[in-house]
Amino acid sequence: MGDWARARLPFALAEFVMFVLKQGWACLFGGLLLAVIIGTKLVWQPDWPLQRYDFLFLFAIATQAVFLWAKLETWEEARVILLFHLTGTAMEWFKVSAGSWAYPEPGVFVVMNVPLFSGFMYASVGSYIARVIRIFDMRFAPYPSFPLTVLLAVAIYVNFFAHHFLPDIRIGLFLATVMLYARTRIWFRIHDHHWWMPLPIAAFLAALALWVAENVGTLTGTWLYSGQSPDQLVSLAKLGSWYLLLYVAFVTVTLVTRKALSTQSFLPTEIRARPELR
Repeated sequence: MGDWARARLPFALAEFVMFVLKQGWACLFGGLLLAVIIGTKLVWQPDWPLQRYDFLFLFAIATQAVFLWAKLETWEEARVILLFHLTGTAMEWFKVSAGSWAYPEPGVFVVMNVPLFSGFMYASVGSYIARVIRIFDMRFAPYPSFPLTVLLAVAIYVNFFAHHFLPDIRIGLFLATVMLYARTRIWFRIHDHHWWMPLPIAAFLAALALWVAENVGTLTGTWLYSGQSPDQLVSLAKLGSWYLLLYVAFVTVTLVTRKALSTQSFLPTEIRARPELR
């Protein structure tokens, strides 16, 4: 497909088309889950023997198994996804018990008022991050002190719980992400040319995509925030929450594999060969 695009389209347009297609391929798990959430909302009947939430859970398990069988994900990536699945489910239990949001439909595979398919929604974020790094041959450079990145991720994760009892420090956490990662570039390769983007900007764009996906969930009534009706958009404040959570997800990935991280500035082949491009 890349060869076809490069043979028929101008270079910049071909790169953009392949960028979009590769991004779609990287978020395949999340895309399939969203498609099934929409599809089941349209056709599911309350008198069917299998509840909609239970079908979503079984579909997510089957999809994960197919990904591993077809080698669409590696076992290393599966460990990342499992870790993020567990941290996400723990957050779901707490947030639902605190009344932040709720799941209005019944189901058998439900623990502490949280349907078990919800953990796979977090897992889909981990799947995307792990796959997009591999698909785009990404490098993160210069990467900040690894212990500091872990400390910031822990602080972000704890604040999602602690702000119910203590002052919310998310403004300080926003500033901390920019200060810590300001110099970090995400280098990625679509074909044979390297491009780069500041990591905080990439995190914001990914958070915006997740905010859109979350609106799919609420507009289909799959889950609802406290005081929200299904025809209301999710508050833009949740965009900030996803932005912060993406750093937790990314650091979770780096706990398993750090091959893409470099404390030194990364110079792609074409820049090393042509110093005037620096």
